Amino acid sequence: MNERLHPLTLGEVLDRTAYLYRSRFLVYFGIGVIPAATILLFGAMFVVLTVWAGSGASTDSATAGARFLALGVAMIALGLVALSTYLGTTALGWAAITHTAARDFLGERTSIREAYSAVWRRGWRYLWLYVLDALIVAGAPLMVFFGLAVSAGALAGVARAAGMGDLSAGVGVLVALLGAALAVYIVLVLLRVCLAFAASVVEQISAWQSVRRAWGLSAGTRGRIFLLFLLGLVLSWLLMIGFSLPVLIAIAVVPGLSGPAHAEIAGEVFMFAWYAISFAVQSFTRPVFGIALTLFYFDQRIRKEGFDIEWLMRDAGMTSEAAQAIAVESQHGTADLSGSASAPVTTEERAV
Repeated sequence: MNERLHPLTLGEVLDRTAYLYRSRFLVYFGIGVIPAATILLFGAMFVVLTVWAGSGASTDSATAGARFLALGVAMIALGLVALSTYLGTTALGWAAITHTAARDFLGERTSIREAYSAVWRRGWRYLWLYVLDALIVAGAPLMVFFGLAVSAGALAGVARAAGMGDLSAGVGVLVALLGAALAVYIVLVLLRVCLAFAASVVEQISAWQSVRRAWGLSAGTRGRIFLLFLLGLVLSWLLMIGFSLPVLIAIAVVPGLSGPAHAEIAGEVFMFAWYAISFAVQSFTRPVFGIALTLFYFDQRIRKEGFDIEWLMRDAGMTSEAAQAIAVESQHGTADLSGSASAPVTTEERAV
C-alpha cells in the first residue's frame, strides 16, 4: 500500500496493524505459534507425568515413596528445561515478529524462516533483553513485595506473641496497599520499556541500551500504548469466550458428558479444551502486540527524530550523516544543506 511516512494517530496505528497482519497472516501467525506451542508442549508433559504418578498407586509405602520422589525430580528437571526453553523461544519470537513488522513497515518482505534466521544470530542479546525487561517490570518489584509482606506478617506474629494484640487486619490492609502499588508500578514501567525490542532489533544496540532508548522514546505516547494494551486484553477475552462457548455447548448436549455423574469428566474435558484455546488465542494475539509496538516505535522516531526525512534521504542515496543532519535541521525549519534558511522539508510519497 502507498502511504506517507508521517506521525500516526492511534486509529491509524490500529488500522495499519490490522492491514499488515491480515495481508501477512500466515507469516505472523507462524512466528507467533512457536512460543505458544512451547507452553502447550511442556504443559502436556506435566499432565502426562501427573497421570503416570496417579496410575501406579500402590499400597506399598516404599514403592509409593520412590514413585513420589521420582516424580518430584522429574518435575523439577522438566520445569527448569521448560522455563529456559520458554524464555528462549519467547525472546526469539518477539524479535522475529518485530523484525518482520519493521521490514513490512519499510516496504520489504520476509518469511518465517528468514525472520528467525535473522534474529537467531543475536539470540543471546534478545534473551537477555527479555529477562532484563521481566526483571525490571515484575521480577524485582515482586521480590520486594513478597519480602515486605512476609516481614509484615512476621512482625504481626511477634506482636501477638508479645501480647500487643492482633494486628492481622492492619497487615491485611498494608499488603493490599502494597499490591495496588505493585500493580501501578508494573503498568507504568511496562509502558516505558515496551519499545525495547523494536529499538534493539532495528538499531542493533545492546539490551541495556535498548531499555534506556525505549524509556526515552516512549515519552509522549504511553497513553496510546496503554489503550492498545486494554484493547488487546479485551480482544483476548472475547476470543477466549467465543472459543469456549462451543465447548460448553458440546459438553451440555453430549450424553456421555452431561449430568452430575459425569461432572468430573466434563470438568477435565473443559480444562484441556481451555488449555488448547489459550494456546490458540496467544498464537493469534501475540503478533498484534508485536506489530503495533513496532509501529509505535517508528511513529515516535518520526515525531522526535525526523526518521521519515532520514529514510527518504537514504533512499535518495545520501550518506547517513547527511540524512541525519537534514532530519535534525528540519526540526528547526532549516533543511538546506548549504546552511541558508529554507522551509521545512515535506515528507514524500513512499511505498510501505
